[in-house]
Amino acid sequence: MARTTNSDTLPYVDSRYELGMLASQRVRDLNGGAEPLVDKGDDKLTVVALREFATGQMDVDNLRHEFVQSYKDTPVAADNEDSLEIAVAEDPKLREIDAELEDTLIENPVAPDETEETAELSAE
Repeated sequence: MARTTNSDTLPYVDSRYELGMLASQRVRDLNGGAEPLVDKGDDKLTVVALREFATGQMDVDNLRHEFVQSYKDTPVAADNEDSLEIAVAEDPKLREIDAELEDTLIENPVAPDETEETAELSAE
């Protein structure tokens, strides 16, 4: 693939905005020592990341999760606490967020075949 365009990558991601965010995460991974999924050649890491998306070899769901986790604050145990679980469990804001996420997942469960249908519809 000599030249990768946005249209080559859009069947695998939801939007160009998401493509930018996920590509930046992949470049951070590549800078951190991750092995490229395509031949790197003389290309810059940004081009390598986009080529990985365009070939469909990239696990987009895993990369989304990595991206979100990279922006979360890491909880730190206070001096009088034994573990991080206690610090996280006692934080009212985290409990509120967890409850909202759980309620959303219960109300609107996503079946695995729905994600495949969404990807097929966006490809058309």
